[in-house]
Amino acid sequence: MLWSALDKFAVQAGHFAIGIVLARLLMPEDFGLIGMLSIFIAISQTFIDSGMGSGLIQKKDRSNHDFSTVFVFNLAVSVTFYFILYFSAPLIAQFYSMPQLVMLTRVLSLNIIINSLAIVQRTKLTINIDFKTIAKVNVASVFISGIVAVYFAYSGLGVWALVIQNLVRAAIAVLMLWFLSRWAPSLVFSKESFKNLFGFGSKLLIAGLYARTLQEVYNITIGKFYQAAELGFYTRARSFVDITNGTITSILQQVTYPILASLQDDRDRMVSVYSRLIRMTAFFVFPAMTLLALLAEPFVLFFLTEKWLPAVVLLQLMAFARIFYPISALNMNILNAVGRSDLFLKVDLSKFPVIVLVLIITIPLGVKAIVIGHIVTSFISFFINSYMPGKLFGYGALKQLRDMIPIFIATGIMAALVYASIFLLDSNILKMLIGGFVGISSFLTVSHFMKIEEMKEVQLIFSKIARRK
Repeated sequence: MLWSALDKFAVQAGHFAIGIVLARLLMPEDFGLIGMLSIFIAISQTFIDSGMGSGLIQKKDRSNHDFSTVFVFNLAVSVTFYFILYFSAPLIAQFYSMPQLVMLTRVLSLNIIINSLAIVQRTKLTINIDFKTIAKVNVASVFISGIVAVYFAYSGLGVWALVIQNLVRAAIAVLMLWFLSRWAPSLVFSKESFKNLFGFGSKLLIAGLYARTLQEVYNITIGKFYQAAELGFYTRARSFVDITNGTITSILQQVTYPILASLQDDRDRMVSVYSRLIRMTAFFVFPAMTLLALLAEPFVLFFLTEKWLPAVVLLQLMAFARIFYPISALNMNILNAVGRSDLFLKVDLSKFPVIVLVLIITIPLGVKAIVIGHIVTSFISFFINSYMPGKLFGYGALKQLRDMIPIFIATGIMAALVYASIFLLDSNILKMLIGGFVGISSFLTVSHFMKIEEMKEVQLIFSKIARRK
């Protein structure tokens, strides 16, 4: 968990710093153009993995034929999808009425093939719980590609700086993973291995396609019905929310899946770990998202300048729209860990009518209304996602919310103190510094006096680290 956390926070720190520089050098429209293509790249990437990487992690008796079969499949599908996107590029450009998307699609889609070359290597490291090596790869690729992107953005390449950033990051990650994982494919394709792995992964493929589509449908909707600049404001707001929320979710999904899968034969212990993870996630996510919403305006004005001011309200709303996302991800993760990808799929599909209905209602009302609708659907999705774990393991939505009550109270007190401390301040940097200090210190203090269990666990972790030093 520590190595995965260092990996994600270092990567997001790199994204944060590089993203600020790029946002100052580029225009909102440049980010909007990349956002228009994200759904096509994301769906293609989901097809390439097809849930077979998760199948390898969940499977107990893996062979080299299994790994090679997945590699060959990934590569074949990636090449197929690249050519689909290559020849579909004019249609994509026509859909958005953006002629420049033709060449952007054809070049950016190369990322699909490059990424497919290292899915198995990354999966092997995950199986071995070698997050130290994964951290090295991720951090190096993000910072090197970011420096390259800043150079080209400063040179006046505009949106192409973002394309180059994506390609360079993927290429560096592939080279490092091949070298550090010490595994090379034998180019063997076993029909039996494919049948077994795809039997598990096919449900995750459908669920992944569905989840990716719903996650990116906001991009395609805003890009279609509004200006590229509006999509640029939205994508920047979401990216900054993901620095905290997405990082925590990614850590939990990456680390907890192999751990919970390894405990699937010890149901009591697995449920104990699962419930502790739910509470610990809330302990970090709720105050972090609330603090981000409170400090959104001084943050945007100080780091991105006034040209990004319309992103403030979207950032505030997005923080609350994603506040339950990591917990929902944990509730879904445990279903995969016990091999119930069929239930994972059913639960995921059950959310579709609600999300589509809310989206249809909010599209004509503007981008702000779309994000408010996202808040509503994410809260409803939490109850849907926690239903099956509640039925299987006796730890559903109501018990989870009951365990979170002390954290809700501590977060509310923190929010009131932060708002009072920055209300009369004019300086954006003072608002961030004082607000951040008051927020963190007050939340930890209140948690200590309320004797919140997760506060004790955090103190225990840091005391162990201190003793080792």
